[in-house]
Amino acid sequence: MERGLKDLPARIARGALHLREGGLVVYPTETFYALGALARLEGALARLLAAKRRPEGKSLPLVAADLAQVEAVAPLRGPLARRLAARFWPGPLTLVLEAAPGLPGGLVAVDGTVAVRIPASETARALALAAGGALVSTSANLAGEPPPSRPEEISPSLLGAVDFVLEAGATPGGRPSTLLAVRGETLRLVREGAVPLADIERACK
Repeated sequence: MERGLKDLPARIARGALHLREGGLVVYPTETFYALGALARLEGALARLLAAKRRPEGKSLPLVAADLAQVEAVAPLRGPLARRLAARFWPGPLTLVLEAAPGLPGGLVAVDGTVAVRIPASETARALALAAGGALVSTSANLAGEPPPSRPEEISPSLLGAVDFVLEAGATPGGRPSTLLAVRGETLRLVREGAVPLADIERACK
C-alpha cells in the first residue's frame, strides 16, 4: 500500500493511475475519508467489497467529478432532479436515481437505482476527473466501524488491502451525506444527513 507524500496534484495523479489499473484508493470527501474504486471496473468492485467486509446485496454509492460523469451512471431525468443537482452540488446530497444501462451489478440496487453525488471536496472531484469516471465512495472503514476523518483512524486490516492513500489532512467529519431518492417528481428521504430536509423542501418549491 502506497501513501501520498508529494504535492497534492502529484498525489491525485498517482491515485488516479491506481484506480484506472483496478486498484483501491482511500481519498478525502467533504465529510469523511472514503474507500474508492473506478465504478466501471467490476473486478475492482469485488476487491473493494472483500476489503470492506461489506454484506452482499447492498449497493455502493458513487461520487462524480461533474454532471457529465453523473449522466454516464444515472441520467438526470426530469426537472426536479436537475433542480436539486443545481442547488446542492457540489455538496453532501446523494441522489438515488435510475441507473444507466451496463453498470456493474454491485452498484445497482434491486429496484434499478444507483446513488450518486458531486462532492464538495475539490480533491475528490479532481481524483474522479483524473481517473476518467465516477468513483465508489463508501466510507473507509470495515462494516460496522465508525467512518474515519483521518487516515490514521482506518483499520490496519483495511489499509492492508488498499493500493494508495490520498492523504489531504483531516476531513470535517460530521453527518454523512443526505440520501434522497428521486423518481419523476416524487421524493423519498432514505437517510438524513448533512443537508437538512428543510433545505431540500425549500428547493423543491
